[in-house]
Amino acid sequence: MSYIEAITEQDATPSATALMNADRARLGYVPNFARAFAHRAAVYQAWQQLNGVLKETMDPRRYELVTLAAARRLRSSYCALSHGKVLADQLFEPDTVRDLAVDHHSAGVEPVDVAVMDLAEQVVEDASSVTEADIARLRDLGLSETEIFDVVAAAAARCFFSKTLDALGVQADALFAELDPPLRDALTVGRPIADS
Repeated sequence: MSYIEAITEQDATPSATALMNADRARLGYVPNFARAFAHRAAVYQAWQQLNGVLKETMDPRRYELVTLAAARRLRSSYCALSHGKVLADQLFEPDTVRDLAVDHHSAGVEPVDVAVMDLAEQVVEDASSVTEADIARLRDLGLSETEIFDVVAAAAARCFFSKTLDALGVQADALFAELDPPLRDALTVGRPIADS
């Protein structure tokens, strides 16, 4: 599940206990990522604040598409599974999400969706390769300067979270194994799902 010892509730500091209790209340269980971040609960709280601001200001569909694209390029199964599930549960049919995970260019989504996913992947792959033309493409599709900033910031922020989890060997929670197999397999782009 992780290369570092996960914080148990018996060993947790008050701030780590609060972190785990909040996730249990929100999700119904304590996710593997929370047990890893419990080592530095203040870092997790800072992440939640940053991520919360991004989610508040972005269209939910755009946020999830950007996050899926970034997670896929980062080869983060945990984040791809988590955000792919949100997309399949709330915004698209599971088959469309599977197609988005495999090749978003042929998933039948709007050109603006393809463009934001392209930019998110480029930010993850090599942010220094982004050109004025890449930004102009989103502007031409109707995004404001602030919306373009949000796409870049969400992709860049995902790098922190995904890379932290993957470098620590944190696997996606076992409940993701219950996803429809074609969708689950398309979203498992790096580390395998945890057994328990």
